[in-house]
Amino acid sequence: MQTDMDQDIPNGTLRIIDGRERSYTDGYWIQTYPVPEDTLQGKRRLIEALTRRLFNHTEHGLNIPGHRLAEAKQAYFDESDPGKKRVKGAMYAGALFNRATDIFTRLVDLQSAGVEISSSNDLMRECGRCLQEALSLCSLVLHRSGEEGIDELWGEPFRAFSVPLTDFYATRYVKMAQAMRGIDTVAETMVRTFASAMFPGIEPIIRDFSRVARIKVETLRTDREIFDIWAEMVTAGERLANFRPRLANPDSVHEQRVASFGTQLICNGRDLIFHITRARVAMPKSTREFVERCDTYAATGIVTMMPIPLPG
Repeated sequence: MQTDMDQDIPNGTLRIIDGRERSYTDGYWIQTYPVPEDTLQGKRRLIEALTRRLFNHTEHGLNIPGHRLAEAKQAYFDESDPGKKRVKGAMYAGALFNRATDIFTRLVDLQSAGVEISSSNDLMRECGRCLQEALSLCSLVLHRSGEEGIDELWGEPFRAFSVPLTDFYATRYVKMAQAMRGIDTVAETMVRTFASAMFPGIEPIIRDFSRVARIKVETLRTDREIFDIWAEMVTAGERLANFRPRLANPDSVHEQRVASFGTQLICNGRDLIFHITRARVAMPKSTREFVERCDTYAATGIVTMMPIPLPG
């Protein structure tokens, strides 16, 4: 949420807006939620959730069980082909994340049984080592779209392990603000690109989709309002994808081609906003390339470097 009176407001300022507490971050008033208790149990739940979210947004095939860590490591170090080595390195990183989660789960079970667990415990150090090594491999991992890495998301489990939960959640507001800024950049680019007689009435459809996308970014899946918000976002995305250009001369091959490229670009923008919204982090490379494609289309009526979606 943004207002016209937000200049010179310090980041972290809290305010009740429309009955909900919001934190001001980089131009956006973002809905807040209570920070979980900073215990091993709290960190375990958070790391498990972050790891599931990580695998949900990265390329397929990386969710290697922790008990196969040695196999994954050997496969990575034995590979000489650069392309295959990148993929196997990403799989190795996935096994490291799962091994760390396995260790943390056992530590919480021990603590629940009355065993005192200190930060210097050997298993705690091994958990941290696994997360740190996985983080060092983040450059090998691509977003599920195949267009770019997603380092901000990849580093979250390690950060949740290594800093107090209050600090972790404070940085989440920064990342959500960056995601909202990315959504607005894509939406404004689309509005500018399709401001022509061929696409009458598309602006309010784009703005409605970006509005609900920003709301989705700040809303947890456990929030009771998520059912309405997600349904609204999906249907707004469908209205955008189903938009049909208006041709002045329907028999013109040139107009048909320009309209077809425009329709593809609209769908690309919708998909990119979906990717940013669901990951809740910015995707600067994909956003920059989308803006470049829009600029090319506005100047030439064609689209270059069209991304090829991955299955699933």
